[in-house]
Amino acid sequence: MLNISRLLCGSTAPGDSLRYGEPARRSDSIPRQQTIHHRPVVVWNITRRCNLHCIHCYSESKNQEYAGELSHQQANEVLDDLASFGIPVLLFSGGEPLMREGILDLIGEANERGLRTALSTNGTMITPEAAQALKAKGLAYVGISIDGLEAMNDRFRAKKGAYQEALAGIRNARAAGFRVSLRFTLTRYNMADLDAMFDLVVEEGIPRFCIYHLAYAGRGNKLLSFDLSHSETREAMDLIFRRTIDMQENGHDVEVLTVDNHADAVFLMHWVRRNMPERADEVEALVRRNGGNSSGKGIACIDNVGDVHPDQFWRTQTLGNVLERPFSEIWQDESNELLYGLRNRRGRIGGRCGSCAYFDMCNGNLRVRAESAAGDIWAQDPACYLTDEEISPDRATPVRVACKAPA
Repeated sequence: MLNISRLLCGSTAPGDSLRYGEPARRSDSIPRQQTIHHRPVVVWNITRRCNLHCIHCYSESKNQEYAGELSHQQANEVLDDLASFGIPVLLFSGGEPLMREGILDLIGEANERGLRTALSTNGTMITPEAAQALKAKGLAYVGISIDGLEAMNDRFRAKKGAYQEALAGIRNARAAGFRVSLRFTLTRYNMADLDAMFDLVVEEGIPRFCIYHLAYAGRGNKLLSFDLSHSETREAMDLIFRRTIDMQENGHDVEVLTVDNHADAVFLMHWVRRNMPERADEVEALVRRNGGNSSGKGIACIDNVGDVHPDQFWRTQTLGNVLERPFSEIWQDESNELLYGLRNRRGRIGGRCGSCAYFDMCNGNLRVRAESAAGDIWAQDPACYLTDEEISPDRATPVRVACKAPA
């Protein structure tokens, strides 16, 4: 994740201690760790079942039962291990996690063990009663996905009315006192709604806006033509920069993040050098400290049947299963060639990624995209939209974007 509002506007937010190794200055912040990614954030796809059928779903979920999902007792054994291992955040995801039988109890049991819990959901099942029940169980944070205005979102979700249900879920979660994140996956077909999504965030008082680049995984792997061209991605980033600064200047303290394309860090750094030179050293230090993509290091995934993956998108690569070995053992076993390679990528990744002067800011970007596009986990990420000049060692002319700097 790249915290655009932190880097452009200097505002701090929950999660900054994980991304930059510095204490955030809000009451709901994650405590500072000794080092970034000392333990991974764990995304737990607690069920694969979902009440929607999203066209870009990385887990290819449907509204059906899936065999082999962990029992409640098995899930509690995983919670014991995660708590003793000291992970900073446990994100319950799916499918639609609220379709998992006993999910409220699992959230409560996780919090009893001292785990900080969050929920990634389509929002359609968050009634006022559900929101209050989640709050009572100690859930810390709710992320709700909307992929455009009503017509576009309902098309993406394959259900008429999904937008209004998700919007109601956001309002119900906010009313229950949750810090809510709006999640938006950027594609060629909903890019026209991006500006309006910023308006929605302001109108609804949503404190966090996460803009995801498309991961080539699951049903999303069948939609490569949906992804933005490099020029379209640059246009979208220009808009994100402009709207982030405008919101801050107009008193809307919204945390804006981009996710799953770590070339964003380099693109932003070039822009800061040109437009905000007084912040250039700080920004460059922060993005270097963050280190770019952390699949297999700062992010981990446990799926519905207990398989462990380097991240939530990368289902073709499995590191082990929690029914056979505890997650903590799997994660610390660097005799696993893939796990070791992901933690030592320099010299392994080829193409433009391997020769990039800013490799330490991006860390080779999203490996599942490379595998999907080239059949090689160590190939270059095709979604890198930087020019050859922008990644050259001589640090060529900074990127020019249509975004004003703060006064």
